Amino acid sequence: MSEHVVDVSWSRGEHEFTYDTYSRDHHWHFDGGITVPGSANPAYLGNPGPVDPEEAFVAALSSCHMLTFLAIAAKKRLVVDSYDDHAVGVMAKNEAGRLAITQVTLHPKITFAGQTPDAEALERMHHRAHLECFIANSVTTEVIVAG
Repeated sequence: MSEHVVDVSWSRGEHEFTYDTYSRDHHWHFDGGITVPGSANPAYLGNPGPVDPEEAFVAALSSCHMLTFLAIAAKKRLVVDSYDDHAVGVMAKNEAGRLAITQVTLHPKITFAGQTPDAEALERMHHRAHLECFIANSVTTEVIVAG
């Protein structure tokens, strides 16, 4: 149906190439012209400034859920003024004993203009957003929407 391309680039530069010394810094080049600096998580000898893949994974799940939720709200003719999420990913060993982001908990805070859905309707909207989110449908990570 669609293809999504990101170019990832890294070079050694003047660093030695041993496990403890090579730079984890790299760049993600997106088709819209945006370049995002990336690195490994500091726990894996990365630079704390750039985005690490684990953070990007959590952000992708949160962003996809939000965009799907907004589409559902718009189709219901509900007006959303703001949507903020504090998404938290947990790295742990999966069933195979390998490290993975095993759980992502979303904490969306939504402000509506005019009509505001009740708690039950809001939960149904989040459930539907989760079911229809492309990213959530692409991973085995448990995704929780916490009120």
